[in-house]
Amino acid sequence: MEENMDIYLKPTGYIDSGSRPVIDFAGKAITGISDDIGRAVSVFYAVRDGIRYNPYLISPEKSTLVASNILAKGEGYCVQKAILLAAALRSAGIPCRLGFAIVKNHLTTPRMRELLQGDLFVFHGYNEIHLGGKWIKATPTFDIGLCKRFGVLPLDFDGTRDSIFHQFDSAGNRHMEYLHDYGTFADLPYDLMISEVTRHYPHLAEQFMKGDWQPEGNFAEEAEQSH
Repeated sequence: MEENMDIYLKPTGYIDSGSRPVIDFAGKAITGISDDIGRAVSVFYAVRDGIRYNPYLISPEKSTLVASNILAKGEGYCVQKAILLAAALRSAGIPCRLGFAIVKNHLTTPRMRELLQGDLFVFHGYNEIHLGGKWIKATPTFDIGLCKRFGVLPLDFDGTRDSIFHQFDSAGNRHMEYLHDYGTFADLPYDLMISEVTRHYPHLAEQFMKGDWQPEGNFAEEAEQSH
């Protein structure tokens, strides 16, 4: 039975692919490109490198998880960047859905490790894009500037093969391990995300839900200093 792609093309409250900022962002990325694979690749790089990775932006505030707001901010963490990529691709007529996992990050910074009390990143966001009759994974999280500071090979995407975090960095050290996959979703499962974040980080739960957990920092600079 053929899968219905409609739900992966429609705008939602978070994936506001019909908003003017998202339409313009996607339109600029795909100008002059006629095939879906080429369009998807161009949009992927626009999000990966055009939106700076900042893990300190995590918040329970729903407005921070709306694609057009993420675009206006110009930076975001993995879930936010995945939401924006999904919105931009849907705006371009390419089916896209969200995926989430628990990952163990061996190349986090000392400050982030201290804040989280470990190197477990819960509800890491990625995308699945429907191209060439199949779903292909894509991870737009780390921008190329941050990769250089971390000594991590940037994740490229060619529209034909899965693009997920490398097991090793450019020096052969462990980088990222996938420990659990939550599956894929047509829209952000907000309640599940909040439940998992507060369950795995009980020391932050009360502050986080009150909106009081708002650490400031420059993750790129921390990465450069620690690596």
